Amino acid sequence: MVDHLFLLAIGALGWGVSLATYRMLAQRNAWPMGELQAQRPAIPLLIGLLSLGAGVIFAAALGTMHGGWVIIVFGLAFGLFWSGFLRVGAQTALLLAPVAAGLLLIGWLARALI
Repeated sequence: MVDHLFLLAIGALGWGVSLATYRMLAQRNAWPMGELQAQRPAIPLLIGLLSLGAGVIFAAALGTMHGGWVIIVFGLAFGLFWSGFLRVGAQTALLLAPVAAGLLLIGWLARALI
């Protein structure tokens, strides 16, 4: 059985890390940035931190015995891969991070109500 919330938490955390760190990596390595990253860096940073926070809070709620640390480790690794390997493609996290965080929160709320 696949735990979709587990996967969404990894995605939200990873894409959040990618968004929060991409501008710094792009400037240091002379990678191109999109208009939002270059002109209004606070918006991607805020989206990234909120998504990262949703993944971390879900991992903390699960606890260490139910895979919370796995979410943290895999999410960080996924974020590093997304930024480092995809470079310009990492900007797709602007769309994917809030979607993953939103679906995670909706699914978590639905699980709590059942």
